[in-house]
Amino acid sequence: MDSLTIQYRQIIKNVLVEYADFFGNDAQVKLEVVLDEKNDHYLLVETGWENGYRIYGCLLHFDLIDGKVWIQHDGTEEGVANDLVAAGISKSHIILGFKAPEVRKYTEFAVS
Repeated sequence: MDSLTIQYRQIIKNVLVEYADFFGNDAQVKLEVVLDEKNDHYLLVETGWENGYRIYGCLLHFDLIDGKVWIQHDGTEEGVANDLVAAGISKSHIILGFKAPEVRKYTEFAVS
């Protein structure tokens, strides 16, 4: 395992925990940081009940694939990619997987 992968895993974990702390938990809705280091899948999921309605959804989903960070889902308003860059991940190692492949070339991030 290369040191970049280890570094990226730690950055992803830190970002997920920061978002979980920022959004916080309440009595009915919990935020869960899901870390699958064996398969390199990382998620922030909300689950619970609010006013009689089921709350469940993925707020953030990252995968590490071939040494790059794929953002599979970004449920933030600001865009989590900028947080990854601020934490030390190069834009050339971040892929906006939630964007269509033909659109990615128009972003400032990696194509694949």
